[in-house]
Amino acid sequence: MAPGLTATLPNHSPTIQKQVPRSIFPDGIKTSGQHPPLTHQLSPYEDFPDEITGATVWDADDYKNNPERWTHWFTEEEVAEMSEAADSFRDAEIPLTGISKDNFRLPRFSTFLESMRYELLNGKGFILFKGFPVEKWGNHKSAIAYMGLGTYLGYFVSQNGKGHVLGHVKDLGDDAKQIDKVRIYRTNARQFFHADDSDLVGLLCIARALEGGESDIASVHHVYNVLRRERPDVLKTLTEPIWYFDRKGEVSKGEDPYIRTSALYLEPGGKGRVYCKYDPYFIRSLERFSSAGIIPPLSPAQLEAADVLEATCNRLALHMILEVGDIQFLSNEHILHARTEYIDHAPPAPRRHLMRLWLATPESEGGWRLPFHDSQEKKRGGIQVDDVAPVAHLDAE
Repeated sequence: MAPGLTATLPNHSPTIQKQVPRSIFPDGIKTSGQHPPLTHQLSPYEDFPDEITGATVWDADDYKNNPERWTHWFTEEEVAEMSEAADSFRDAEIPLTGISKDNFRLPRFSTFLESMRYELLNGKGFILFKGFPVEKWGNHKSAIAYMGLGTYLGYFVSQNGKGHVLGHVKDLGDDAKQIDKVRIYRTNARQFFHADDSDLVGLLCIARALEGGESDIASVHHVYNVLRRERPDVLKTLTEPIWYFDRKGEVSKGEDPYIRTSALYLEPGGKGRVYCKYDPYFIRSLERFSSAGIIPPLSPAQLEAADVLEATCNRLALHMILEVGDIQFLSNEHILHARTEYIDHAPPAPRRHLMRLWLATPESEGGWRLPFHDSQEKKRGGIQVDDVAPVAHLDAE
């Protein structure tokens, strides 16, 4: 048997997270972090559906020439309501990491946001807001309003080992070739189709690049149907728990530096929907472990599956360009997203800059049931290292 495959996956459901100190976690909730799946909740390929139907299956051709079906321009009333809530929050001198629906009130706009949240979770899985006044408000007020808006969709979770709950997608000069150390969002390199470690992801455009940095998204369930018809062998490989994902050193004491899992899951019990958890950069950065015989290297079948998945996503993708003041929200359950390589403006012009949110949607509040022990926690998923406190800087560091 290949090295590493002798390790067993967990077969138990640890206790739901206990109360945490508000001196560290101002909203009283700690990000759960990354975990391997529960063995008894994994399904063999034979249990997966022959075809997926419903609103989560969409064809890019249905949307390319109909942006009104997936965009929402903020109205004057919505902007005014967010502005008032942001000013009230700032005046209360509450730390940004303590923002919640209770202290960022949107009594009118919240009705629309509830319907949009349902659409993200159970419908097409994406929306593009336009007309967020970032240039008028500046980074501080924009961050408050953006995070406040996000609280109506989910609970913000930490995005890295430093506790960043407000992330910044920006080229900081990191070497994209050092994929075992570097997170690609800190470079200008292409990001291949992937899903983040959260239920939803939001991106607010603060500044555009000179060239590139454009967005592509694909319906996981459309990709699934195509692979089921054209390459069932590839689909089967993606459902097997033989994939190792790098944690790039963002681990708590006693945890493995990688996670063994699959790329596609069947939602356990109930609806039985197909869920995707995948990032090619994190499967290709593990040579330091495979060369030492700790885990197996990617097999030819896995390498082919990764290439076919990327090519299929490219075939079926919807392309969009985020302008300054646009906010893109996506499901990480049934949408894969990518970004083209980009070139920034020369100084002193600002570099491309997106503020990012990772949001959790627990089972008890309409979220998908996931085959992980933290499925019922409010801040499931994300990246949490020990008791690192959440932070919300206004720019990249």
